[in-house]
Amino acid sequence: MSADFNAEYDPTGVEGAIDTNKMRWLAAPSLPGVSLKPLRTSIESGFFTTMVKIQAGAALPPAVYLGGMDLWVLSGTLGYQQDGQESRLEPGVWGYVSANSRVDQIVAREDAELLVNFYSAAAFLGEGGGVASVLTALDILALARANHSPLVPNTLAYCAKDATNRLAGEGEAMAIAAKDASRLVVGATDIAVTSAVVHPHFVDTRSVPWAYNPDMPQIGLKVLRISEETGHVTLVVRHNGEAPPHRHLSPADFLVLHGRMGYRAGPPQGTGPGVWVFEPAGARHDATQSLTDEDLIYTANLYGPLAFDGGKGTPVVAVLSWMEYKAFAEAAGAKLVPNSKSEDATLLAWAPLQQHAA
Repeated sequence: MSADFNAEYDPTGVEGAIDTNKMRWLAAPSLPGVSLKPLRTSIESGFFTTMVKIQAGAALPPAVYLGGMDLWVLSGTLGYQQDGQESRLEPGVWGYVSANSRVDQIVAREDAELLVNFYSAAAFLGEGGGVASVLTALDILALARANHSPLVPNTLAYCAKDATNRLAGEGEAMAIAAKDASRLVVGATDIAVTSAVVHPHFVDTRSVPWAYNPDMPQIGLKVLRISEETGHVTLVVRHNGEAPPHRHLSPADFLVLHGRMGYRAGPPQGTGPGVWVFEPAGARHDATQSLTDEDLIYTANLYGPLAFDGGKGTPVVAVLSWMEYKAFAEAAGAKLVPNSKSEDATLLAWAPLQQHAA
């Protein structure tokens, strides 16, 4: 059956890739000063991914993230206050806000661009703590359709039938396209000392040590978060050489920061900085490799294990799950971002709302 979805085909030369540099910024519903480039919406799960641009002085208002949220700061600087402390979120900072968390506003000190995953709806709060607006996957889908903005396919079957070229277009380039985006994750050696991130659910990725799989020494990993509950792993990858044949047993997504990535059904010239790639569950790659002499550096969310084999039709020889990635992180001395903060009632959604109702 899997061969029906992974036949030797090249339907578009694009598969699940979308060039965010060739997309237009769209005004976000009910969020003044905030614009979006929608990338993916799942009506099945409520999960949606979007680039977010916040104008200087504007903000993501205080919110309850009902299913959680994670974000990469790609350009600009933001201020985030919580628990009486402020973190300065600069390019290269990654954060995870757990489900049902109520967080304060995130203010742009200068124009800022982010990559944001919303695991479910976000309820933005107004004055007094009441819900002022709710942003869902359906809102993002409606915004994309109204503006003829492309979204990546969610399934392999859709990839096989769809002929949309999401690498074309005339849009507004991301800020990372104009500079060496590898600096986001490969910075000064003393960044761990100078980082202005004080909240444990954010991390300056430049301070995270590189970890290695002994079986693939040409691939460096910065492991940021591992969920033992869901199997979700968030990484930065520095990729040289070639990854062996493998199948994605669960979906995965990537944002290319530096170099050019080559992969099955991708364009011959590869995908470069600013291209976001979604791999549906079941996608099989005979290889993934860097197509230049430069480091290939990209962000990665793996929503489940990878199964490696020796080529098409051969048996599985290895499986990489959260357990292996956790071992790599521990060997490198990496400190992972926590999956929840349930011991602190100030972050729980019900606490402030209950007080408001009273």
